[in-house]
Amino acid sequence: MTLRQDQPRQPGRIELRERRSSSARPRVAVVLGAAVWSGGRPSPTLARRADHAIALYHTGQIDAILGCGGLGKHPPTEAQVIGDLCRASGIPDSVLHTEDRSMTTRENLLNALPILDRLQPSRVVIVTDPYHAPRARLIARQIGLVASTDTPRAGSIGPRQWFRHAPREALAVLATVLRLR
Repeated sequence: MTLRQDQPRQPGRIELRERRSSSARPRVAVVLGAAVWSGGRPSPTLARRADHAIALYHTGQIDAILGCGGLGKHPPTEAQVIGDLCRASGIPDSVLHTEDRSMTTRENLLNALPILDRLQPSRVVIVTDPYHAPRARLIARQIGLVASTDTPRAGSIGPRQWFRHAPREALAVLATVLRLR
């Protein structure tokens, strides 16, 4: 898959751009999954990631959304919840794609590869949280996926969540570098 690497983006910064024609190779947002809570409700992390991809779509920065994530503790799949949130915001089914088997960040990206190969995007943007983006970029590089990341504003994440996830992600990056994960 030959994709070009775009300039790094500032987290949380959304700019209005013109939508491309349907015949052009699409710019695809790969939304990494997160927990689904009881009753099929998205966790705050999943909702934040989906909302960011929705904003990127509505401002013309991406042309398609690929929601990733399988079935966790509560149904439905993370990918289905991402798709439902996108549809509720007015994004048409024709630009929504799902990868609904993965349970980890690496699986999200590995399982997205055949779908991206079929879509032949001009650009791939991984949508995740700021504390998770370095590991997602590292995994993408390890599996040969040329992609940038785009994240919600760091301020949209509460201090408790930062305190919980930042140390975990630091260790996970180390494990990823050492290829333990």
